[in-house]
Amino acid sequence: MSGPDPGTLYYGDCLDWMSQWDGETVDLIYLDPPFNSKTDYNVLYSTEGETAQFQAFSDTWSWDAAAAERLERFEGGAGKLAHDVIVGLDRMLGPSGMLAYLTYMAERLEHMHRLLKPTGSIWLHCDPTASHYLKAVMDAIFGAANFRNEIVWKRTSAHSDAAILGAVHDTILLYSKSANCTYNRQTTPYSDEYVQQRYKRADPDGRRWMDGDITAKGLSGGGYDYEYKGVCSLWRVPPERMAALDGENRLHFTAKGGIRIKRYLDEMAGLPLADVWTDVSPINSQAGERLGYPTQKPTALLERIVKASSNPGDLVLDPFCGCGTTIDAARRLNRRWAGIDISSFAVDLIIKRRLQGAAVSTKGIPTDLASARKLAREQPFNFESWAVTRLPGFAPNTKQVGDGGVDGRGMLSVKPDDFDSRLALAQIKGGKFGISPFRDFIGVTNRDKAAIGCYVTLDSTGTPASKIDMLKAGRIKVGGQAYPRVQLWPISHYFENRMPNLPPMNDPYSGKPMQPSLGLFA
Repeated sequence: MSGPDPGTLYYGDCLDWMSQWDGETVDLIYLDPPFNSKTDYNVLYSTEGETAQFQAFSDTWSWDAAAAERLERFEGGAGKLAHDVIVGLDRMLGPSGMLAYLTYMAERLEHMHRLLKPTGSIWLHCDPTASHYLKAVMDAIFGAANFRNEIVWKRTSAHSDAAILGAVHDTILLYSKSANCTYNRQTTPYSDEYVQQRYKRADPDGRRWMDGDITAKGLSGGGYDYEYKGVCSLWRVPPERMAALDGENRLHFTAKGGIRIKRYLDEMAGLPLADVWTDVSPINSQAGERLGYPTQKPTALLERIVKASSNPGDLVLDPFCGCGTTIDAARRLNRRWAGIDISSFAVDLIIKRRLQGAAVSTKGIPTDLASARKLAREQPFNFESWAVTRLPGFAPNTKQVGDGGVDGRGMLSVKPDDFDSRLALAQIKGGKFGISPFRDFIGVTNRDKAAIGCYVTLDSTGTPASKIDMLKAGRIKVGGQAYPRVQLWPISHYFENRMPNLPPMNDPYSGKPMQPSLGLFA
């Protein structure tokens, strides 16, 4: 057993993966987990007047059996570092969505603490919904003495809000594993106003400068007591260095007979980075790096974090890697990286859109029928999500219970010649084929007036009765070509490069037609 493999995307729950790895193997962890924001994050797109959406993920938490089991584990002694704070939060909050969220996070933060090297740091991105509770949990796990900063990032401009004051910022909690943590000093460029106020003077060649004290008066450790060009003082530099500065035109002789040092603007790195960040713009609809993923963070934000708390060659882990901004930033800055996400949709997006052909390994994604069977048996919901995204142009539902017989949706690129809808539906079955559920899905396809319905199985091609039912469901025509309206497609065909007979489909993120050779999920 060892740490995460560099250059690898892991599909599944980060708790499952992190529990398999050795401790003290990671240099930097950044996570942008669910916030308990009570929001369902949907991807929306519109084409030819029709609007479609799918739920990328839900960030609404409720008290359920899984939350009760987590609390029982903490009360029973599991999660030793977070035990006391979770017990206290239980007394304070009681069984609630917030406590469900905090026990979920505490379990995972315990493992992140274990994985960090002594010189490592963790940056947890959250918002005011739960940041105060998360800080208490992190104080317990990482130690209050290892709290470094609470960073405020202005993520949007002022707007009307249900609160008294508009909510325009996120919070990033920075903790280290120990006092001996990696930190590389970061700076921000001077504002024009700052330059005009401080760098008022300029040499004949146009170089702007401000003057600074070169005396050692008031400094501990003493200085150099001598006279230079008629000025006697206790200086910070010895006589030979003073003469060298004068020869380089770096001394300013004041009208009152003093000597000061010139500090040139073009030699200054900028202002030391503070804990309020207003200079990194969020992703907007016009941003060139925009992938359409909900909660996508700008690369500049992650590059700043990676630079500050790691060095080239260090290992950066993102346990909730989403569309892969952390991975992209780490790769650009010559760090090793590993990412985990519970959405196969996100893993596909990173590979096809973010990394664009760069070397990457995956774990947890089925590579053959045997591993697909194993995933269906051990993690049926993850199997459903993965299987939906094998269909070009389809995206999975996040809602996994009570989904009305629909596990995924897609949109045809153009409206059929003889049908007034471009909607495509999918249902995934990881067990044995049954004619009754198949007929129910045909009913759902008709109920929702979908143009296409795809019924996905592990390896069954159906029965004679199901083939008759598919014939009865009819065909649609797109661009003069006929397609079965209801299709039965076994995942076994995916591993044989045999795709279903679908009309041209839209990319679920951009809403633009997919190119078959470059399809995101083909």
